[in-house]
Amino acid sequence: MKQQKYYNFLQKQIVLMMGLSLIPGLVYVVFGWIFNIVYPALIWYGILVFTSLYGWKLYKEFAIYKMDEAHLRRWYNKLTWFMYVIFSSWSLIFVMYVGYDEYDLHYIAIFTQLGAAVVASALLISDKKLFVPILFLLILPLTLYFTLIGTWYGYILSIFSLIFLAVLLYASFNTNKLVQKNYFQAQHDALTGLFNRRYFMEYMESLNERLLENNKTASMCLIDLDHFKTINDSLGHDIGDKLLIDVSRRIELYVKETHMLARLGGDEFILVSKELSHKTFNIDQGYAFAEGLLNMLRQPYVIDGHYLHISASIGVYQLDPSSLFTTNFIKEVDIAMYEAKGQGRDGVVVFNKDLEKRVERHLQIEQKLHEALKENKIKVYYQPQFDKNEMLVGCESLIRWYDSDLGILAPDEFISIAEKTGLILDLGNYVLKESFKSMNRWNEKGKKLKSFSINVSMRQLLHEPFIKDVEYLLMTYFPQKEPKQKIYFEITEHVFAEDIKKVISIMNRLQKIGISFSIDDFGTGYSSLSYLKVLPIDEVKIDKSFIGDLSESKNNQKMTSAIISIAKNFDLNIVAEGVETFEQLTFLSRIDCDVYQGFYFEKALSKIAFEEKYIF
Repeated sequence: MKQQKYYNFLQKQIVLMMGLSLIPGLVYVVFGWIFNIVYPALIWYGILVFTSLYGWKLYKEFAIYKMDEAHLRRWYNKLTWFMYVIFSSWSLIFVMYVGYDEYDLHYIAIFTQLGAAVVASALLISDKKLFVPILFLLILPLTLYFTLIGTWYGYILSIFSLIFLAVLLYASFNTNKLVQKNYFQAQHDALTGLFNRRYFMEYMESLNERLLENNKTASMCLIDLDHFKTINDSLGHDIGDKLLIDVSRRIELYVKETHMLARLGGDEFILVSKELSHKTFNIDQGYAFAEGLLNMLRQPYVIDGHYLHISASIGVYQLDPSSLFTTNFIKEVDIAMYEAKGQGRDGVVVFNKDLEKRVERHLQIEQKLHEALKENKIKVYYQPQFDKNEMLVGCESLIRWYDSDLGILAPDEFISIAEKTGLILDLGNYVLKESFKSMNRWNEKGKKLKSFSINVSMRQLLHEPFIKDVEYLLMTYFPQKEPKQKIYFEITEHVFAEDIKKVISIMNRLQKIGISFSIDDFGTGYSSLSYLKVLPIDEVKIDKSFIGDLSESKNNQKMTSAIISIAKNFDLNIVAEGVETFEQLTFLSRIDCDVYQGFYFEKALSKIAFEEKYIF
């Protein structure tokens, strides 16, 4: 089936052919009246008018954005017959007038026939099904006429007419081939041969109109290959390109003629089904279809001797025409696909309203986080830390954010968004500066805490200017820092997933300017104990998940005791966070924990509240 731009082009030729037929046709009617052959001319012109009225009906009926494929095919068949009939009418007038050589009308008939052939080869160039038979229809009567003259020049002219036909066909075929090639290159991906993003956007505009017009639905699948970059980086782009070609062939084989398949770019593909009835389709079918596709993509690939395994994250969405607008009509399926990646990849996620609300809140938080940082709406709170005698020894900087629209936002909710968007750098620098200012203020008031803990993200730690920024803040607020007051940068166990050599190098450089390190949430992530001898750390914080069940779980008691015992062997300071009961405190004291933090002692306090209670 031809693509929609061809249909748009052919629709425009209808009106042009009507004008090129009706206006010159009047000349034949006038000649018919002058030379007393008016009735045949009027009958012929009546056929022309009737055919043109039918063509006008076809022109008005055409609505590419509202016609499904079956409707479009029927319209194209009608257009084909319209073109055949209207050009046949010119062969008919040629036959009618060419015999009137006493009035020299045969010259006009011959010229008109040749002109019609040129018009057909020019206007119908996009479709071989039209221009090939029509050129034969126009030139062969001319060839036959020249042959029937019965003279030597008649035979020569008949041969010339056939040569003229061959030239027209040759030019038309070559031009058609060039048009097809240019259109294919403009609408298809160069590597895989699938439709490209440009065609997909045009297709979706058309589909939107059809779904609205026909009250139908369709399903969409967005496919993103998991860890494809790793294959490109490790085996080279040539292998990666061949893998993409194999993947595209598998998807084509799986969907067959049921979906439109396009490559949006990179390792991202999209499928859109044909129009479906709401009664016969439900989203569970879309999910089952995507699961089958995922299973097929998981099968191993053999490329240039390499056995490759790859999975994909697939988002599924049942199209709702009311949600499709401008270029945002793949927002929903994009959300579902990224949710699949967020859940660990190699899976299928169906877009639903709960997911939409969660993502909308995510976007709201991201937008408002910019404003909150500019307007200092995010506040630094301080949670005190105590020794076994319940004496204040330090505190941890924590952040709190209240928004008039979003309410109270938990750090776990907006910090992850800040990490993904890069705002964590601005946020981290703000917390660092506020914490240093508070520390300096308290030192000047004579209240020197033994330690001060500040959370630092991996993205912040690995940021190139970070060390210089910390050095500048130390020089500004602690030009003569007293000994025995430690500043801990708390890092999570995700540090183990980074370039460990680079991390260690940065930590060593920071240690030289007076920064100590603490591992937060210790024991919950990677093989933490094996890294105690590698990382230059001074402190571990036992995760509150162990502390919370101490009174009920013997295993947690054993695990906590083991962590403290091993940390002591490495001369590390030990902090227990999440201490909420006297029983927990008693147990931790008995196994020689150094520092305690939690609601049993105090929640995190604003700067003013902390100062009123513990500083002044």
